Amino acid sequence: MSAHPTSWIRNAWYVAATPDELADKPLGRQICGEPMAFFRDATGQARAVEDFCPHRGARLSLGFLRDGDLVCGYHGLAMGCDGRAVGMPSQNVERFPRIRAFPVVERHGFVWVWPGDAGAAQGTQPPRLAWAEDPNWAYGGGLFHVRSDYRLMIDNLMDLTHETYVHAGSIGQKEIDEAPVETHLEGDEVVTSRRMNGIHAPPFWRMALRGAGLDENALVDRWQICRFSAPGHVMIEVGVALAGHGGYDAPAELKASSIVVDFMTPETETSHWYFWGMARGFASDDEALTASIREGQRGIFSEDLAVLEAQQANLLRHPDRALLKLNIDAGGVHSRRIIARAIGAENAA
Repeated sequence: MSAHPTSWIRNAWYVAATPDELADKPLGRQICGEPMAFFRDATGQARAVEDFCPHRGARLSLGFLRDGDLVCGYHGLAMGCDGRAVGMPSQNVERFPRIRAFPVVERHGFVWVWPGDAGAAQGTQPPRLAWAEDPNWAYGGGLFHVRSDYRLMIDNLMDLTHETYVHAGSIGQKEIDEAPVETHLEGDEVVTSRRMNGIHAPPFWRMALRGAGLDENALVDRWQICRFSAPGHVMIEVGVALAGHGGYDAPAELKASSIVVDFMTPETETSHWYFWGMARGFASDDEALTASIREGQRGIFSEDLAVLEAQQANLLRHPDRALLKLNIDAGGVHSRRIIARAIGAENAA
């Protein structure tokens, strides 16, 4: 295995791509240290095999599709979706060794892959996303390739104190620093939360209030509830409601609330794929608002990307320095413990 056994959980569902990335040609993507070639078979079903041609070791993802088979672009060896060689011009390839085929599921607008033991995936499904099944919700998002350990992004998302400083012009405000952080466990989830009452909304949320048909200048009650679940998913319930109407529990017509969607998929020990987006339960048919929110998020997350990549470079330069922990780091610490326990259990098995 090319993957480092202590960096990530292997037997789990990870977001690998979005459906539009698997159009009429293969997609090469490394997931948890495994180079994979994604493609659609003759029925249109998403598939993934090891990105390695058994003939001369070329990358299959640089080839092309023919009748649902993945054809190597070097010498024309055709591979089936089960990892078996199925043909090659003027050659007998029946005894060619089989390459790995990975379990793949297309669900909720994402292509999911299981990089570990294929047998362990049987009877399992990617997590249910209730907002993706509700026609009254809209979603828009994107993908970043980030040159940092995926766990640094989890740390970032489970402690939103940084918003005051990294995102001062969009979602940051001093009240975030002043609001106490609560951290607890709910089953296999780590939950951190903040609530800020009777404040002015920052620029991003003023835009959301306008989109919801509410007064952007009114005082609001704001909330942030971050939920981590293995192997690397963080869903953040965020929103603002007109002050004095119950905050998080305010009637729908008096608030603008959303779920920030974050899927971190390891590539290597120091890089990952970051699938980000926002699902919202208001003005769901407003495509212009969806586009505006997407661009706003793109700018916000680009700021995170710059910080994390510089942080990763610094940590590589100083591998022996111990990092300090404060109460605001509790969400990330608990999340890492869940990951470490799952990895330990896999290694023991």
